[in-house]
Amino acid sequence: MHSNAHPTQSRLRCITSSTTSSKAAVPHVVVDRGVTINQHQNANVLNSPQASCNFSDAQSAHGSKSFVELLRAIGVFSSCRLPFLIQNAEFFLDLSYKTLGRSTTNAVMKHTFFRHFCAGEDRNEMKPVIEMLRMNNIGPILDYAAENYSDSSAAGLQGIFTQPPFNQPARVYDYQSEEECDRHVTVFKDCIHSVHDVSPAGFAALKVTALGNPELLERMSTMIIEVKNFFFAKFQQTGGFISREDFVQCYQQHFHVDDDHLKTVVDDLDPNETGVVDFISFAEMLTPYTLPSFTFKCRSIGPLALVTPSSDEIVLMKRMSERLNTLATEAALNGTRLLIDAEHQKYQPAIDNLVVELQKKFNAKDKTDRPIIFNTYQCYLKDALERVEMDTKRSERYSFHFGAKLVRGAYMEHERERSKKLNYPCPIHDTVEDTHQCYDDVVEYLMKYRWKNGPGTEIMVATHNQASIEKTVVLMNQLGIQPQDSSVYFAQLFGMRDNLSFPLGSHGYNVFKYLPYGKVEEVMPYLLRRAAENSAVLGDSVTELELLQEELYKRFAGR
Repeated sequence: MHSNAHPTQSRLRCITSSTTSSKAAVPHVVVDRGVTINQHQNANVLNSPQASCNFSDAQSAHGSKSFVELLRAIGVFSSCRLPFLIQNAEFFLDLSYKTLGRSTTNAVMKHTFFRHFCAGEDRNEMKPVIEMLRMNNIGPILDYAAENYSDSSAAGLQGIFTQPPFNQPARVYDYQSEEECDRHVTVFKDCIHSVHDVSPAGFAALKVTALGNPELLERMSTMIIEVKNFFFAKFQQTGGFISREDFVQCYQQHFHVDDDHLKTVVDDLDPNETGVVDFISFAEMLTPYTLPSFTFKCRSIGPLALVTPSSDEIVLMKRMSERLNTLATEAALNGTRLLIDAEHQKYQPAIDNLVVELQKKFNAKDKTDRPIIFNTYQCYLKDALERVEMDTKRSERYSFHFGAKLVRGAYMEHERERSKKLNYPCPIHDTVEDTHQCYDDVVEYLMKYRWKNGPGTEIMVATHNQASIEKTVVLMNQLGIQPQDSSVYFAQLFGMRDNLSFPLGSHGYNVFKYLPYGKVEEVMPYLLRRAAENSAVLGDSVTELELLQEELYKRFAGR
């Protein structure tokens, strides 16, 4: 399955009325080992009266825009095609602040780039945008996009001086950072309430780095990776399971333990006395919170002992988890779903760990019939499919609904530079074609997983790549997933790829727009980052620009 990097003029044929050739081409679809969908099962879908989604139609994409909105969009996309401007956007913004002043610069930005890419500064400004989207069968994903989170402890502030275990250096986590995290809880609560007020079926986006010190998240991630490195190789040799005897031998090699302690550990991991221990259960037991109780028994001070958190760090980790639980509770009470954003890879293992804990609690099958918490998977990472497969297994083990948002990735330059600097293998796929392949493979895996396991698994295909959307729609038809089924969603950024969003919405698919909001000056760093990280997407905006110009010409021509 191969994907075109930048399709521009192709049209999507959503299994049309000419079903004879479709049946001939797809007599059956292999879904999983021994699981197939035959032609008869697909008959209703293949004969359904779904019209073609034309992704090259100016009227469908931009017909709802006013004359002023068309002119603004043309100006914005024309600017975004200039690499020099995009690459130096932060410099030009700072220069404008110094020469024109902050108020003038922010006023200009608000009526140009901000208006095009953001929904507004508050819920009142967002309402007209959300209503316009609703009339076009498109839902909102609200994202408080201010990026003023501290990346490190500030010098000179009164702080919490941790007492490290073993011979680790002391680390400082400042009070200001904690206070900011508490303030962000209030901000995200308001975002959840805004979603509930303006669109009960919408989503709220959430960044974990806003709720905990990023350095602490990085420490947590390192702990999780070391636990995996320490034991996973042993489990991996036998498909994730080892015998109780092998586990005991491995455990005794690394820890000073008495017989009673060892029996308790093994019984907890194999309560039904099956004779085997699996990695998922062991990883659940050896968390950052419980690590000190294991490593103080280490036979030597190795990598695992050196990442053990201090008592103060455990307190801070628990506070971060409590903030997430507070917001997830608020979301569940308001019927709002939470999309937990993916972030830098140095934070991601900790984020994944926190999300799984939320999913166990708030996506539990005995409490809800659909996922409330969605994790985000960046498919430019080489291990994306492996992580998705592991998390679906966790959802089965702990009986919770699985929700996933799939993106290609937003931190490519950062990840490559960091891997070179620290001399470890780059986690990013080597080519864009490999990334496209990975994205399509993960979509296919999850859709077939949903077909096999029934409702409860929900997938958000968050992409600007037309070829991936086309493949997803074809697969939906093959698997009998109707457009309106609440199991597959499509999402694009507000102000981008309207030629994809609006036709999908008009044909009944579940489509959402990612709506950043906040004060202009707070949101500008977010927009600058978007511009820099998506320079290839923005630079290749010829299709959107041509469609905008075509729609403008029709207005002038009176057609």
